Amino acid sequence: MVSEILINKIKDKFLESFNAVWPMLMIVLFLSCTIAPIPSGTMLCFLFGTVFLIAGMMFFTLGAETAMTPLGEKAGSTITKRKSLPLLVSAAFLIGFIITVAEPDLQVLADQVPSVPSITLILFVAGGVGIFLVIALVRILFGIPLNRLFVLFYGAVFLLSFFVPEDFLAVAFDAGGVTTGPMTVPFIIALGVGVSAIRSDSHAGNDSFGLVALCSVGPILAVMLLGILYGTGSGNFFAPEVPDVSNTTALALLFGKGLPEYAREIFFSLGPILAFFIVFQLFFFRLPGNDVIRILYGLLYTYVGLVIFLTGVNVGFLPAGYYLGQVLASGRHPVIIVPVAMVMGYYVVKAEPAVYVLNKQVEEITDGGISARMMGQSLSVGVSVSLGLAMLRVLSGISVMWFLLPGYLLAIGISFFVPKIYTAIAFDSGGVASGPMTAAFLLPFAQGACLAAGGDIVRDAFGVVAMVAMTPLITIQVLGLAVKILKLKTSVPSGMESISLLDLDDVVIIEL
Repeated sequence: MVSEILINKIKDKFLESFNAVWPMLMIVLFLSCTIAPIPSGTMLCFLFGTVFLIAGMMFFTLGAETAMTPLGEKAGSTITKRKSLPLLVSAAFLIGFIITVAEPDLQVLADQVPSVPSITLILFVAGGVGIFLVIALVRILFGIPLNRLFVLFYGAVFLLSFFVPEDFLAVAFDAGGVTTGPMTVPFIIALGVGVSAIRSDSHAGNDSFGLVALCSVGPILAVMLLGILYGTGSGNFFAPEVPDVSNTTALALLFGKGLPEYAREIFFSLGPILAFFIVFQLFFFRLPGNDVIRILYGLLYTYVGLVIFLTGVNVGFLPAGYYLGQVLASGRHPVIIVPVAMVMGYYVVKAEPAVYVLNKQVEEITDGGISARMMGQSLSVGVSVSLGLAMLRVLSGISVMWFLLPGYLLAIGISFFVPKIYTAIAFDSGGVASGPMTAAFLLPFAQGACLAAGGDIVRDAFGVVAMVAMTPLITIQVLGLAVKILKLKTSVPSGMESISLLDLDDVVIIEL
């Protein structure tokens, strides 16, 4: 019976993964057959990487559902029930730190930043996430309005940007985007649900969102401080090697070489999470044996999924993205890269593992009031727009701050006119949309285009992840405003017609 349930779950996850990846596959195949021919060996690597991608997403989402989500909820409720502020602060910082070190897309980004050693960047970012996870949990306990914190912290970000070397600006915002990826999101969202469950008021469920958003601010500030301390970077950019395998044996050897490397990397990344679970199980959780076994199996699924996923992305997708960007931007009409990037952006966000987790969580928390499909469409539109703007920036050399500053000002301004739950979900979505697919396909795509256009890689190509993280903040909140107006027009009970739009809270909006 158990095996039958597991087989059905695997089938469901496979279909979800396949449906998420096949549009991107079709886009690359179409481009390779028309305006951007790709060498057969590179294309073979991409196709093989697609198979790895689908299998990796399948096992990862199964593991996130089985282990990361229940573990995060249990940890959140446990440390809150102890009613010890020192325990909450120390546990939250430790969780934020170790979960960020394990984040695969942060490692992908760190390896592509030429001016800072990878381990230095990772440790600074992990410290930033740990500090802001503490702030996020304290916000939930005391019900502090999220938009006020955004005004405070993003104000600090843009003020600090005047003192940061330009080489670090785009990297800092990119770090904020990639930190909240497939490892961090399931755990942090579930942690927020667990902490908010302790509160008994009607807004507790809504306040469980926003953790991902605040944890995205920490890395931005951390990398900015690193830039001030480090000074202008002097490292060299090394273009990814574009594979051109001549036969299937060479292809198997190429992926066979990558598998053990990522297996070792993810083993050391997941090790602290496993240690955290063992310690909390011995001293706090005391879960029954069946639950312990289920979580251990879930962690195993997560491990297998991430190893396969990262191998497919780095060996197959990253070189193909770099090559495509270079070919398109070096053609007779380089501006064609803008609509191509927009189409890619619309579909690539569907292949982000953490997006699936967030969409499902939103649908469950709101009892279907905000459906996973509605969330997915809004994210796709936002990321599509952001990729178009990012490619315009790559071709023109305009500073990323000319896009980020007005974008964040608009997003924060809208937050004062929409239900709080949409603001929290929108800012969470920004971090979630910019995951490993963005870091390992779209960032190399921008780097290839930038190199072909004669731009500066660090200043012009980096910032793509930041752009992807920004636009969902606007599109999701606009969605919230539209839903609020529509619901009021069609479903306002008798006697409530004269009530202002701003008088209704989030619970009423969802119930309507």
